[in-house]
Amino acid sequence: MIRMENVHKAFGNNHVLQGMDLDIPKGTSMVIIGGSGTGKSVALKCILGLIQPDSGMIYVDGKDAKKGDRDAFLARFGMLFQGAALFDSLPVWQNVAFRLMRGPLKRPADYAREIAIDKLRRVGLKSDVADRFPSELSGGMQKRVGLARAIAAEPEIIFFDEPTTGLDPIMAGVINDLIREIVTEMGATAMTITHDMSSVRAIADNVAMLHGGVIQWTGPVGKMDASGDPYVEQFISGSAEGPIEAVR
Repeated sequence: MIRMENVHKAFGNNHVLQGMDLDIPKGTSMVIIGGSGTGKSVALKCILGLIQPDSGMIYVDGKDAKKGDRDAFLARFGMLFQGAALFDSLPVWQNVAFRLMRGPLKRPADYAREIAIDKLRRVGLKSDVADRFPSELSGGMQKRVGLARAIAAEPEIIFFDEPTTGLDPIMAGVINDLIREIVTEMGATAMTITHDMSSVRAIADNVAMLHGGVIQWTGPVGKMDASGDPYVEQFISGSAEGPIEAVR
């Protein structure tokens, strides 16, 4: 569903992606791991076209991601942002239904509200949450609302940007389980970027280790612990010793 071929991206003298290759088969869940500043978010933004790569090719469903109708391209994606990124001035149901009431979809408000409440229930929130504002919700509830928004338009591809950041271990586990269940139910293709190993083990079918602007190792999550790759081994163990230098 997603293929990156020799993708490069630099910001001035900071060469973030230096020939990144990645394949995400349709209907699978890929988790990209790596330290802060290694280019995980840059790769995601390049796929969406929010950032243009300096060179290389990106294909979505076999087609050049830069060509074709932009609105139709973005309509295939859902996104759970780091920190949920809800609109403070909108009630919860309008946050969830934001895409449904705008752009090419433009559903009537009553219909969009029904879908929003249904999606809220799917992520474990009661209907009375619909008319609250984000500031009235806990961090875990806000993250669930963000997840409901990500799936509201039934996307084919869902991106998860650090889905458990800022959550306690119990709520992080709840969000991980929800993501896994929903992606499986929808048959969606998922790409998650995280440094949380509990998320990796709960969400991933396949794992890719990004460091130095390239994928150092990729494979099934079940083979990650025995990968034999020094970058993966150091990242999993959290050791200060290894090829990944700690920034001091």
